[in-house]
Amino acid sequence: MEEELVNRKIIHVDMDAFYASVEQLDNPELRGKPIAVGGASERGVVSAASYEARKFNVRSAMSGVLARKNCPHLIFVKPRFERYKEISQKIRAIFYDYTDLVEPLSLDEAYLDVTENKKGNPSASMIAKEIRQRIADELNLNASAGISNSKFVAKIASDINKPNGQKTIPPEEVIPFLEELPIQKFFGIGKVTATRMFNLGIFTGLDLKSKTEEFLVTHFKKSGSHYYHLVRGNYYSKVKPHRERKSVAAEHTFSKNLTSEIFMMEKLEKISEELEKRLLRNKVSGKTVTLKIKYSDFKTQTRSKTLPYFIKEKAILLETVKELLYQEKVLNSVRLLGISVTNLNIHSKKTVEKPIDIQLKFEF
Repeated sequence: MEEELVNRKIIHVDMDAFYASVEQLDNPELRGKPIAVGGASERGVVSAASYEARKFNVRSAMSGVLARKNCPHLIFVKPRFERYKEISQKIRAIFYDYTDLVEPLSLDEAYLDVTENKKGNPSASMIAKEIRQRIADELNLNASAGISNSKFVAKIASDINKPNGQKTIPPEEVIPFLEELPIQKFFGIGKVTATRMFNLGIFTGLDLKSKTEEFLVTHFKKSGSHYYHLVRGNYYSKVKPHRERKSVAAEHTFSKNLTSEIFMMEKLEKISEELEKRLLRNKVSGKTVTLKIKYSDFKTQTRSKTLPYFIKEKAILLETVKELLYQEKVLNSVRLLGISVTNLNIHSKKTVEKPIDIQLKFEF
């Protein structure tokens, strides 16, 4: 691995309960109360939960019914994504005061490469502290941060002292940190993979490190090689300030299951209209159209078609989706329909980065 990558200073900034915090910011009556951004109906899902709600085990992606069961006095608030986007842009403006190497992951988190920064500050930890303080002072919101020499470790570190805290893992502490880390805490290892690892006697990073690459590849295929290098700290990727959009999509979950293709087409027309708006807003078009169908038993099916030309118009989208819908009979009643467009007409330009002076001592 090139030394300049090993010696980078990466910050992962993650806003604390972002959507819920914005709602509490805009509505003082919600402050200090358990709130959930999302729907309380039978089909509703929690998009975000305040820390007051998390004490009752209310989490994002949880059904609204279960959230209400866990916290009977939970307050549901409808999401306002335009407002969240507005605040997110202000947060990113603060980031750009320190570096142009900013890689947004979502509205509420981003990686920053501050190896060379606009403030000339050699301490990534001090920069992270200053950024968090500015977010608090200027926007009245709290953020947490993780600091290390790779995006992978920085992301894990940002979760350690949440909320409103930060954690630095300097280069010399990365390996011991990873060895002690519970395997389920590794970013990218979900519940299913973690359970498989438990069954193989892998509970910590040190357990993972004790396995050969051949063993891991045998049990986890290509991911096994990834895990082998990951736990040894040999995973470095640059902060990419210009992340290429790979797809544009729109979908909708219905209050009642759909059983007729006729009703499905009515819904798909509205979804096509929304997707056309998003394609126009992002100034892109694509060749591959995918229909997503989620059934009442939560099984998901996708059907795709690649056209010989780029499209973004609702009429062509709808015509293609209709063909996909009637391609075969739906397996069950349907609770969600979605349309996505991929194979976009985006041509990324390769940028040449300035060479980075290598530091023998890494001040974090």
